[in-house]
Amino acid sequence: MTDPRKARRRRPRTSPVDPAREAAYDVLAAVRDQDSYTNLVLPTLLRDRGISGRDAAFTTELVSGTVRRRGTYDAVLGACVDRPLAEVDVAVLDALRIGTHQLLAMRVPPHAAVGTTVDLVRAKVGHGPAGFANAVLRKVAAHDLSGWVRRVAPDPARDPVGFSSVAHSHPRWVVEALAEALGSDELDALLAADNEPPKVTLVARPGLSTVEELVAAGGVPAGLSPYAVRLTSGDPGEVPAVAHGRAGVQDEGSQLVALALAAAPVEGADARWLDLCAGPGGKTALLAALAAQRSARVLATERLPHRSALVASATRRSGPGLLAVATADGTHPAWREEAFDRVLVDAPCTGLGALRRRPEARWRRSPTDVGELLPLQRALVHTAVRSVRPGGVVAYVTCSPVLAETRGVVEAVLAERDDVRLEDATGLVDVPDSGGPIPGTVQLWPHRHGTDAMFLALLRRD
Repeated sequence: MTDPRKARRRRPRTSPVDPAREAAYDVLAAVRDQDSYTNLVLPTLLRDRGISGRDAAFTTELVSGTVRRRGTYDAVLGACVDRPLAEVDVAVLDALRIGTHQLLAMRVPPHAAVGTTVDLVRAKVGHGPAGFANAVLRKVAAHDLSGWVRRVAPDPARDPVGFSSVAHSHPRWVVEALAEALGSDELDALLAADNEPPKVTLVARPGLSTVEELVAAGGVPAGLSPYAVRLTSGDPGEVPAVAHGRAGVQDEGSQLVALALAAAPVEGADARWLDLCAGPGGKTALLAALAAQRSARVLATERLPHRSALVASATRRSGPGLLAVATADGTHPAWREEAFDRVLVDAPCTGLGALRRRPEARWRRSPTDVGELLPLQRALVHTAVRSVRPGGVVAYVTCSPVLAETRGVVEAVLAERDDVRLEDATGLVDVPDSGGPIPGTVQLWPHRHGTDAMFLALLRRD
């Protein structure tokens, strides 16, 4: 007979945790605890743990889908838990979200989605919470995603914004801001596009790489930017041109606004360009490649040292087109006025135009962030106007379509200065249906153009 005292001391058996799901859980923990970004943490973690191929794709979908759909899943979980979600251990809640994503949005059998999530909670948190997770996820599995949305979202006839917020997993204030910028007719299409993983787009930096080289490496021409190639599969870091710094990963909208600045006509000399808010360096690298072909040079500045380091890394193969990368505060310039022929102001913003790429932003931003960013945005544009010589041009760019950050900033600067005028930039970005909130400005959209929602206003110094 077994000694009952020994039986009590024997450790309970636990199922092994699936490495892909454990990696997804650890990425979500880093996003939660360290304010990390999934697109920065995930590749490193996959590489360090040797996760590749189908397992890497599975982990990526678990992480990205769970973050994007968090608002919807929290509404579902709120209906399945007998207490406010704020009282649920955050570590358990992360696992519940992962399980809910598998149940409602992935082709994972319910028993596998529930069982592996329970194993994950047992290993990461403990046995008691594992039973709780099992009970909750069995309730989640009772309906599909559309069935849950009908149950937990407000009536669309009475509260269309509230319904869209839950159905498309965007905070209510974000839905309202996007509706103001776009209108209601296309709103659902935009919100749905925000929840679709973006295509991996490469840029062939002119003079360093070619579209043909990137196509031969497994891409297809993207269609809007003459230097853009969409990678159909694989790791972009394994493309030789990308690995060597001759090409890079860059959204097509980001390419288009940089190309527009380079294509704008200027009167007189065209040798000195400034990228005022250069981090992380994608636009700088493209501008430097273009500048080199004209015997021009780009000064890239960035206030934060770690972002300056990113710019230096992105531009390591830029050659004679790059003058220098400097850590400097753009609101207190260290150069003389009227020193440049072209200036790019890719201003810090809420980033609500890049929610496909950085889904965490929707949960980290708040309406107060808009008001706090506006003075900085205006100050940077004033610096840019002072820094450009008469006849030169300034490109004011944001990856946010929020009207306060686009139309509001431009109109404020035009009202405050009599030495600058708004130029028509639409001919420089030859993309259908890309007119911005002010005639002559450009606004790209994920659901229309397959790009981030980049805004561009072109200002000329008189």
